[in-house]
Amino acid sequence: MINENVLLDRELSWIDFNERVLGEGLRKELPPLERLKFLSIVSSNFDEFFMVRVASIKRAMEVEDHKETLVKITGRVRQIMKRQFDALMNEVMPALAEGGLCLRSPKEWSLRQRDFLESFFVREVYPLLTPLRLINTDQLPSLDNYSLYAAFLLDDVHENQDGTDDTEALVSIIRIPMSLERIIWLPREIGFSDDIIIEGAGNTNFALLEDLVASFGGDYLFPGYKVRETMIFKVNKDADISVDEKRDEDFIVAMAEVLESRDRSLPVRIVYSTGSRKLRNILTRRLSLGRNDLFPVKGILNISGILDSINGFDHLKEKQWKIYQHPSFSEDESIWDSISRTDILLHLPYQSFDPVLRFFQDAAMDPQVAAIKTSLYRTSGDSPIIRALEQASLAGKHVTAVVELKARFDEGRNISWANRLEKAGVIVVYGLANLKIHAKASIVMRREYDRIKRYVHLSTGNYNDRTARYYEDICLFTAREDIAYDAGLFFNMITGYSASQSTSRLFIAPIALKRRLLELINREISRSSPEAPGRIIAKMNSLADPDIINALYKASQAGVKIQLFVRGICMLLPGVDRFSDNIKITSIVDHYLEHSRIYYFANGGTEEVYLASADWMPRNLERRVEMMFPILDKNLHKTIMEILSVYSGDNCHSWSMNADGSWTRQEAPEGEDNFRAQTHFLSRAALAQAEEHPGRGEFTVRRSIPSST
Repeated sequence: MINENVLLDRELSWIDFNERVLGEGLRKELPPLERLKFLSIVSSNFDEFFMVRVASIKRAMEVEDHKETLVKITGRVRQIMKRQFDALMNEVMPALAEGGLCLRSPKEWSLRQRDFLESFFVREVYPLLTPLRLINTDQLPSLDNYSLYAAFLLDDVHENQDGTDDTEALVSIIRIPMSLERIIWLPREIGFSDDIIIEGAGNTNFALLEDLVASFGGDYLFPGYKVRETMIFKVNKDADISVDEKRDEDFIVAMAEVLESRDRSLPVRIVYSTGSRKLRNILTRRLSLGRNDLFPVKGILNISGILDSINGFDHLKEKQWKIYQHPSFSEDESIWDSISRTDILLHLPYQSFDPVLRFFQDAAMDPQVAAIKTSLYRTSGDSPIIRALEQASLAGKHVTAVVELKARFDEGRNISWANRLEKAGVIVVYGLANLKIHAKASIVMRREYDRIKRYVHLSTGNYNDRTARYYEDICLFTAREDIAYDAGLFFNMITGYSASQSTSRLFIAPIALKRRLLELINREISRSSPEAPGRIIAKMNSLADPDIINALYKASQAGVKIQLFVRGICMLLPGVDRFSDNIKITSIVDHYLEHSRIYYFANGGTEEVYLASADWMPRNLERRVEMMFPILDKNLHKTIMEILSVYSGDNCHSWSMNADGSWTRQEAPEGEDNFRAQTHFLSRAALAQAEEHPGRGEFTVRRSIPSST
């Protein structure tokens, strides 16, 4: 069993990851909009963390005391938020202003700007606002998880000196309209033009929508009352609500009920602008929140909404990274011929997601294709893959789509896709009872000569063309019969009444994946010697499974050399003398989100490499349907090993975990060059495309030499 002293707390480990994300936002050498992106991610991550993990802990407190854990969580989060908003308001926003993108607070509005904004408010904002009066009951109106609100304290004549008695307080709250852009561009002061400047040379000033509501809302919405105080706030509510797994026949209805329950769930924390102690006290009492649930902010709430509204200003961003075409796919050759010739790996997003889209689109159009099967966990808002599946079904092909309705925060979208697909005649399977289907797999069955040939796509990431532009993932195209056969068994298991079956190439959770991983780790132990130590290299998003961690500790003590790349949660403690001193842990946090899962085992010289949809966490290995698949092609095996080697060399955006659980940013040793893994992958993708499709360079023109006259 694992000693609890060498098993780190999962929640605090996740907060450590968010601190590493913050570390990117604190890098002064990055352009300010790139820094703003990372600061925005910190806020979004914390919102989800409180909605899911903290909410779960609070519910568990009904039967078990987790007060100490919550105190540690809130203390660490407050520390990070303070650094985050100090950097935002004292470094990033001034750098944006210096570069020509300047936020103007209400105190900074000129008379002309105030007149313009008031006119804009009356014309565009005021008609959309609905003030909600807080009557003297213990309940607030339903508050949305993702919205900002403005609170107004109106003419309160019974306020005590300590400012805490709100029995006669008149309070109203207004939701900031999500249908409007957060940024309101201000007209230039010079030239007295009323045109709204969106981008261009010179200084471009803007105001925030919530500041307009707070500044003008009182006069227009509460005539006859005096606004004493205002406050901008947002609330995180419990989103960790499970569906009734016994509801088979009306499962979509059950999922819709989950979404409705989420709207009515209990608040977990409030994040608010400072300045109104009275409103803070009133709202927190009505929300039944305690002191640990209060998170004041001296800055801008919901930073991501600002980023979404900024177009242009390329000089304030990191230079856009180009996405390259994979050289194995050509418009002159059918995708089926390309895959038949050899297994193909795509390294996203350095290489384009287009071949994945083409896999589905060509299958929909190809008269030789008889059937398509796919598993969908998360898709984009206007998914071309969904459209291709619809088109294929309408063309008479046999299309089966396993749509996981329980993908948290994408439930509504997936319900919509499921309904659309069913209307097009697609056979839709809504996942499995008590399990989430997280595996990413597809099969296209095509008539070729006198048989059906199967083409398979397997991936570490989702079928989402949008996230494929900034999530790092690896996917495999293959026509290997053994893998295709196992993939067929996999779909039989998740779409029919087939009992779990033994597969030779693919390892499926929760049936066999965890057992196989433990076997592979124990095999390294058995084949390790001082002269030829075993070796394990693993890349994943999170490491939290106690059985896997225990096996890795034993492997380290047996002399196995272990290199782990863990982006997020890591409950294993490396470098502990005579316990885990053969384990090294690195975390890469950079421009793209590291998302691929790669598992390598030396196997006494007969090396094995796998890709997977699963992290090494209990939920992935025990409560989800996941897939681990081997890389059998020798050239692709070499490619994966090169990828792992590149990660090992990063000294720009990597962090090393210390024996006490802390993290240290890696820097190039004196005299050595900086090496950044992600830019290396970008260069490698560019080189691969150039070698397959070389440019012409300079043209040599043949001409005759004119004769002299």
